[in-house]
Amino acid sequence: MDFSKFEETAGVIFKDKALLKQAFIHRSYINENRTLGLEHNERLEFLGDAVLELVITNYLYKRFPEYNEGELTSLRSALVNADTCSAVAQKLEANEFLLLSKGETKDTGRARQYILANTLESIIGAIYLDQGYEVADKFILTHITPLTEGIIEKGSWIDAKSLFQERAQEHDGLTPAYKTIKESGPDHDKIFTIGVYIGKDLVGEGSGQSKQDAEQEAARDALKKKAWD
Repeated sequence: MDFSKFEETAGVIFKDKALLKQAFIHRSYINENRTLGLEHNERLEFLGDAVLELVITNYLYKRFPEYNEGELTSLRSALVNADTCSAVAQKLEANEFLLLSKGETKDTGRARQYILANTLESIIGAIYLDQGYEVADKFILTHITPLTEGIIEKGSWIDAKSLFQERAQEHDGLTPAYKTIKESGPDHDKIFTIGVYIGKDLVGEGSGQSKQDAEQEAARDALKKKAWD
């Protein structure tokens, strides 16, 4: 596979093309192609996640000296979450280069969003190993941090759980409860679906790769349905 188009879009020319290819290899592809001797991207994802968080933290600390710790944490979460990372990966046309199993290739829904988000972190990890911190920093500042103003304008960085709890207590005098509705996927790539309840009424649902992310999504869904946002 020729990755030159991706390198041009990303603004990074790799020295080690095999490292870039590895960033796009999902575990499911390895399961169907064990004889190729390839390695999936999960270690790169682990590394890239840490690099991404450090770069975003440093950027926000300098960019918003008036924000307190809680506000900075919420804004950072909005910039590194699956929705933002998958959107950036799609803009970079990462979908065209993913190496997936036949089954995963057919799924273009929420599960694909998580794969794309994880792939972006893998790409960042690969850039860090191939080019160093400064180039990884430049990549993130070019493709991710410009989304900051839009996120602030939409208010999507606000802690949805805290806001929904305030609204529920204000309007209904009750504290919301979160319950796991479904868990799907293998242990290494699990997706949780969680519902948020006011009393016995299910008022919102959300999915995520962690229960915390799914709860935030459920709270956002409930805020929207209740018109409390």
